[in-house]
Amino acid sequence: MAAEMRAWAVGENAGTLEQVTRQRPIPLDDEVLIAVEVCGICRTDLHVIDHDLPVHLPGVIPGHEVIGRVIDRGPLVTELQEGDLVGIAWLRRTCGVCEWCRAGAENLCPRSQYTGWDADGGFAEFATVPEGYAYRLLDDVDVVHTAPLLCAGIIGFRALMRANLPPGGTLGIYGFGSSGHVTAQLAMAAGARVFALTRGALNRQLATDLGLDFVGAEADEPPTPLDSAIVFAPAGSLVPVALAATKAGGTVALAGIHMSEVPALDYGSTLFHERDLRTVTSNTRSDGIRFLQLAQNLELRPTVTVTAFEDVGETVAAFRDGRVSGSIVVTISPRT
Repeated sequence: MAAEMRAWAVGENAGTLEQVTRQRPIPLDDEVLIAVEVCGICRTDLHVIDHDLPVHLPGVIPGHEVIGRVIDRGPLVTELQEGDLVGIAWLRRTCGVCEWCRAGAENLCPRSQYTGWDADGGFAEFATVPEGYAYRLLDDVDVVHTAPLLCAGIIGFRALMRANLPPGGTLGIYGFGSSGHVTAQLAMAAGARVFALTRGALNRQLATDLGLDFVGAEADEPPTPLDSAIVFAPAGSLVPVALAATKAGGTVALAGIHMSEVPALDYGSTLFHERDLRTVTSNTRSDGIRFLQLAQNLELRPTVTVTAFEDVGETVAAFRDGRVSGSIVVTISPRT
């Protein structure tokens, strides 16, 4: 097996991504090494590349919607075997002993670590993951259409739970990218009416193609008040817009890890009448297990644009500029 690997790493300057050659990683005692087959490109990757998030590991390899097969394992790995197909997601490690971990809220662990931010991710031929944070996948799974579910899907699932959407209720989705279009399908499968409020003709066309009940621009007033809203777009200016569009007693969930400044809120028109404003912080492994099983049962299928490993830099630029909709998945053929 080659001792080196190809990868894309975040440059020193914000907004830069460089193709590099790195040493193939060696798994720690509790980790497995996988040969990466596919990796989704997530909005959070863009925040890491653009330094919207503080730099945790200079020159980090992004990518946290990763699927590949185990080719090596540390001595403390007990369940996963070589040849197993696994997924690597955003949440990479937690301490396991803090009050949040002990309460089942490991997503709030103050010592949590994340793939493609604190440790190298899947924009590479090989990647590692602690066994306890890997998702075991069926051998015959469609890896291209499963990869986006590992973050866009899981975070959308948690956001939907946080949004308190009542049965048969009306959900507004602000920002209709990878998470938004998967979450819409999930809500529609449960009988909800779903409205997409999003910028960009490509995103609006995708929402129309999926059969949503209403499709409009980000600041448009929906045809009826919303029971719940999820803001996926990293635009703080949409927070008062979503709150004002939500009926009394409704809930707005903010699903992004990064958001521009939220303007001052007028109490009477946004928060009054017992509207709830909630945030979403990562996810628990339990969220991931529950969602992936649900996605399999519902046969959820993201709309995917496939790109080659060599084109990652160009594709990330197109993503940043809004020239691609739905989910993006990189195909990778590791050298052995």
